Amino acid sequence: MSSIGRGKMKMRLRKPVLVLLFLTVVAPIALYTDRLATFSSFSTYEFLQKPSTLSLHRDVRPLNLHPQELSASQEPFDDVYLENLARSIQHTDGERSRKTRKLNEESKGQNDNPIRQVLTHGDNTFEELAENKENGKLKATQTETIQEGNSIKPGKTKSKKADEHVLTDTRVKYLKDQLIRARLYLSLSATRSNTQFIRELRLRMKELQRALGDATKDADLPKNANEKLKAMEQTLAKGKQIQDDCTAVVKKLRAIIHSTEEQLRVHKKQALFLTHLTAKTVPKGLHCLPLRLSTEYYSLHSSAQQFPNQQNLHHPDLFHYALFSDNVLAAAVVVNSTVSNAKDPSKHVFHIVTDRLNYAAMRMWFLANPAGNATIQVQNIEEFTWLNASYSPVLKQLGSQNMIDYYFKTRKSESDSNLKFRNPKYLSIMNHLRFYLAEIFPKLSKVVFLDDDIVVQKDLTGLWSIDLKGKVIGAVETCGENFHRFDRYLNFSNPLIATNFDPRACGWAYGMNVFDLEEWRKQNITQVYHSWQKLNNERQLWKLGTLPPGLITFWKRVYPLERTWHVLGLGYNPSVSHREIEKAAVIHYNGNLKPWLEIGIPKFRGYWNRFLDYDQAYMRDCNMSP
Repeated sequence: MSSIGRGKMKMRLRKPVLVLLFLTVVAPIALYTDRLATFSSFSTYEFLQKPSTLSLHRDVRPLNLHPQELSASQEPFDDVYLENLARSIQHTDGERSRKTRKLNEESKGQNDNPIRQVLTHGDNTFEELAENKENGKLKATQTETIQEGNSIKPGKTKSKKADEHVLTDTRVKYLKDQLIRARLYLSLSATRSNTQFIRELRLRMKELQRALGDATKDADLPKNANEKLKAMEQTLAKGKQIQDDCTAVVKKLRAIIHSTEEQLRVHKKQALFLTHLTAKTVPKGLHCLPLRLSTEYYSLHSSAQQFPNQQNLHHPDLFHYALFSDNVLAAAVVVNSTVSNAKDPSKHVFHIVTDRLNYAAMRMWFLANPAGNATIQVQNIEEFTWLNASYSPVLKQLGSQNMIDYYFKTRKSESDSNLKFRNPKYLSIMNHLRFYLAEIFPKLSKVVFLDDDIVVQKDLTGLWSIDLKGKVIGAVETCGENFHRFDRYLNFSNPLIATNFDPRACGWAYGMNVFDLEEWRKQNITQVYHSWQKLNNERQLWKLGTLPPGLITFWKRVYPLERTWHVLGLGYNPSVSHREIEKAAVIHYNGNLKPWLEIGIPKFRGYWNRFLDYDQAYMRDCNMSP
């Protein structure tokens, strides 16, 4: 064959060869390239953050990687993430970049590796990990729950509140996370032996702590915070190269968590003790006021020391209140709030009983600040000569050496499981006068008992028209599913309690109660109370206080009132709703956070303060203010 013929043959074969080449090489490349385009929402950042989770066509498929492989694959992530964090990802690349960021935000919540969560820089820091650890187990936390079969929807946006949170304190959290990691490296043997690294790490920690200060959001950080952050990250990267044993890291993290939980337990116990201690103390102003009032009272002529309208004290058609208190301001708020909301104040009579120390001050306050047309009586408990140790078992117990030792001898706080029973108020007979109402008011048939930590918001005259249906006391029940039932107050391991009472019976509240004194006398309630007090001589039936013996004494003698008559919890529960308070006839600051103390709940203090005149002369003399 000639050369010309061979050339023509080659020309004829070239076209089929080119077609085959296109089909076998070029076409697969083109198809593969198009295939990659569909993965535009999959971020390089996701590979760096967590290679064990790949998101293909919105399906989350975990890869089975060994821990060492996973740790190795994560080495470059620190530098890449740091650079992204410093720049705050200000530039975008159209729709692809927008989807990438959303996918990254949602994928952060899928981190399952505890080492990854602490040593890398996702949303879950060691602090969050420690907070979510329960029962001594190390748990990885998730920042958000992905619904609908763990499907990722790039088009779904986060709430505004979540975005604001991320934008305002991202760097602050990251800096705190760095400090935790730095402390971790300080305690590991491999890094601790490297003196040069330790010296550098301590320097970086001081710089970072100085930059962080008291900042709670990114705006509070100084301008050089990013530089400190980068410098610390470089130092931590060195530590990561020095210490590559994941097992040692995990053990140390567990030890840190255990230590942190123990510190938290101690601090909680100290806070509880200090709260109870504060609740027992008398503020300077409240100490000054009785002294100032007492001095003024004894300077008065005897005729000026008498209250008007004393003929109303035993009038059967008037509305009588019993108030036992040694707190002048608290008693003033109770009287003022009741009178302010009364339809006819002239029909209301307040019987106040106080102790010897506050008797003159209490009288002087109401002489100087009359409660409108209402009738006021102030009595000294010392005047009740019939109330002595031979008559009252509780008075005998309160004066016993055993009881005094219980309160005043030095002992470790661990000896008593409940600090509230160590309050010396239980040593005062004032707290038990409520069990002697029939003896204190022998000429009255019905009386409303008010605690001194309540505020009246509506007219209470409707209480006298309630038919108690043969019951002795009207009270608001306080039980929920598991709270405030008899087994919370009484010792049901004692057969005497177990055979006479129902552990699931509903408790009720002191603070605002209506008493039918005629039924009291018929059923001999005082004697019932005495008999149970004698049985509880060694505190085997209940601890101290007045509610447990009240539950026993008035067992099956309580008429339940509507809940709106008496709303409780303002002295310990900040979540009591404003709506519930506004509907209540009486609100009760039961608990340690009394409104006259600095530890009182601020948002509830206004309900109490509005019934006091802080411009009053005695209040100004004692520098008292809202």
